[in-house]
Amino acid sequence: MSTHPAPPSQSAQLRADCARCFGLCCVVPAFAASADFAIDKPAGRACPNLRPDHRCGIHTELRERGFAGCTVFDCFGAGQQVAQVTFGGRDWRDAPETLPAMAEAFTVLRPLHELLWYLGEAVSLRPPAALRAELEHARAELTALAESDPARLGTVDVDAHRARVNPLLSQVSDAARSPGGIDRRGAQLLGADLRRVDLRRANLRGALLVGADLRGVDLGLADVTGADLRGADLRGADLRATLFLHQAQVDAARGDVRTGLPATLTRPAHWTALALTPVRRPARAAAPTRRGRRR
Repeated sequence: MSTHPAPPSQSAQLRADCARCFGLCCVVPAFAASADFAIDKPAGRACPNLRPDHRCGIHTELRERGFAGCTVFDCFGAGQQVAQVTFGGRDWRDAPETLPAMAEAFTVLRPLHELLWYLGEAVSLRPPAALRAELEHARAELTALAESDPARLGTVDVDAHRARVNPLLSQVSDAARSPGGIDRRGAQLLGADLRRVDLRRANLRGALLVGADLRGVDLGLADVTGADLRGADLRGADLRATLFLHQAQVDAARGDVRTGLPATLTRPAHWTALALTPVRRPARAAAPTRRGRRR
């Protein structure tokens, strides 16, 4: 039997492990003072809250201190990949000259790992054999790229890979949702009251659902790929069978103890532990007659 440890599963590789990273999400991106970030921070400069051990000094108080944006960022495991694999555990604090290349690698690997996560979710939906073969081929190709050295990563065209993967994901979604529900791809639903809308099997890819009222809504088999759920009210909603729902989307929303989540996702600490208070739904508007009068 080999004495070498078994490689982590793909699910583990695509899950952030901050203990094995060098705080790259606190260094590489730029922050702009806003509702999500309390300060301005240029790209490539460490956040002042980053400790020498690469841990956040205000991790348990991020929302209260004005850093809600940090709580919803997900690197999909790209941080530890860059730190431990691409750069072999070489810390940028000990070798500052590596930081520019490390930042470039992180910028490429983060979206590659996100695509790998979506491909893994797509395969788990048991698509037809021919489609599954295409998904597995794309996943193998991206996995090989993710294991490349910094020079090779610098040549990767992420947008081109995304353009090839997205049609495959759409085909999986169509098959899983058949017969499909309403199509609201890219819909502008900011603050919309959707409590009376049937969103089962809906196509919500890229929909803007910021602050939307989804209390008690059944989102079973709805596709939320790229949907913006910041501040969306999910109290009492059922997302147990929602397609392509990831942790960052859940973290960005509001929910309660009755919100149904897939077993693979974690209930955010900031969600209320109180059950949904029964909400009196607005009466459905009467349909207009042919002459424009209300019945």
